[in-house]
Amino acid sequence: MKKFGLTLLTAFIGGALALGAYKLTEDKYADNMSIADKQKVYFTSNPMPPITSSAGEVDFTQAAAAVTPAVVYIRVTYSNNTGNDDQSELQQMFGQMFGQQMRPQGVQMASGSGVIISPDGYIVTNNHVVDKADKITVNTNDHRTFQAKVIGTDPNTDLALIKVDATNLPIVKLGNSDDAKVGEWVLAVGNPFNLTSTVTAGIVSAKGRNIGIIGNEDNQQGNPFGRTSNQQPRANKAIESFIQTDAAINPGNSGGALVNTKGELIGINSAIASHTGAYEGYGFAIPINLAKKVLDDIEKYGTVKRGYVGISFTELDPDVAAQLNTKVTNGLYVRDLVPNGGAQQAGIKAGDVIVKVDGSPVYESSDLQERVGELKPGDKITLTVLRDGSDKNFTVTLKGDLPANTAVASTKSSAELFNKLGASFVPLTGAQKSHFHVKSGVMVTQVRPGRLFDDTEIPVGSVITSINKKPINSIADMDGAISNTQNGLLVISGYYPDGTSFHNTFQVQ
Repeated sequence: MKKFGLTLLTAFIGGALALGAYKLTEDKYADNMSIADKQKVYFTSNPMPPITSSAGEVDFTQAAAAVTPAVVYIRVTYSNNTGNDDQSELQQMFGQMFGQQMRPQGVQMASGSGVIISPDGYIVTNNHVVDKADKITVNTNDHRTFQAKVIGTDPNTDLALIKVDATNLPIVKLGNSDDAKVGEWVLAVGNPFNLTSTVTAGIVSAKGRNIGIIGNEDNQQGNPFGRTSNQQPRANKAIESFIQTDAAINPGNSGGALVNTKGELIGINSAIASHTGAYEGYGFAIPINLAKKVLDDIEKYGTVKRGYVGISFTELDPDVAAQLNTKVTNGLYVRDLVPNGGAQQAGIKAGDVIVKVDGSPVYESSDLQERVGELKPGDKITLTVLRDGSDKNFTVTLKGDLPANTAVASTKSSAELFNKLGASFVPLTGAQKSHFHVKSGVMVTQVRPGRLFDDTEIPVGSVITSINKKPINSIADMDGAISNTQNGLLVISGYYPDGTSFHNTFQVQ
């Protein structure tokens, strides 16, 4: 009996020591963990109770209770100097989607939704919700208020990653959008018409929808999707493969959650098809499997590292097939190839018809775009093409491209000024510090159009070494530096990509 008691005591002490060691190292390693890893740690420590799936009794209460605490209300403000033509085009493109009420002069305001996906404050929302915002205010379901900063955006998928300074936040579990089935029950959670924490139910109506709304501002008027032209998809442009749902989505739902009845996030609500600007039965969400890759890249690199097949193509239907004088009516007709691109190097030729990607049939452009959008440069995919009446398989290595420049300050908080800088940053590696001969610094990985870094021509690849003479090694360092301006001046020092130094001074009013 004594031996058993001693064994039990030893096990208890060992467990306590292990738990204590974990807690001591948890914060140290948290910053190096991906969002997916943070999700695993969170749900290992906080397992979700079993939730009835849509295959059983129809009951949405458990899923709603699991998700609602992690869906936030986002309010944004724009200064009057951002109410330009670009903003007008943005409004036209998304219409009344997130309840934006614009004023001809002075401060402009808008609202939308977001989903907390990491306990340390990372929130996913739509790019069009926070685009050009000077100040972003996040209200949580438990009535706390935070100022958020933009970590990075991806206009090509209409996604943005923002962050608030908080810990131990409730999060929504990331699901697998590939497993979503047409006809299964889903819930849309968001803040329509400023009615916070609203849950609506519907089904998955369709998958892989390409509605041509992202990245196309040409002549939006009169089109329920905000588009009237018949522009073909092309390389380095928008990636659309929406989940269509009839769950009620209205102005203010943008950036909110589309979840299955297990309470798992399968999409980020982004757009509606409507002639009135309000719900008419058609809503569209960005698949979470596509979003995962985008968000992880933004967190790790400050921008999206996207791979490209290296082709331009036309989506086939009977009418297009007749014009191209081909008997094939389904698939993607290869028009041109990028010289030395992945497709050309693999052996694909103009006139081939792509009929499968990694063994899955390709009927629409979204079937290819979504799969490629989940991958990075260097990854391989297998394309099956129809050539001379028979199928041929080609292994394509995706190629990357140089970071693009995807492409004044009045503030009440460091987060607001951070957003006005209009850039994303990552800490320098040891090799990069050696290359630039610096001891501290962050690298500019994205520059958003119309913001301070864009206006002053600080490009992607530049290094910021100090702000107001304070060394910068992280975003936290930047927050501390920009919140303590001297005599209303903001002094940013660093090096351009070619190694030329700069010292830019800005007046902060």
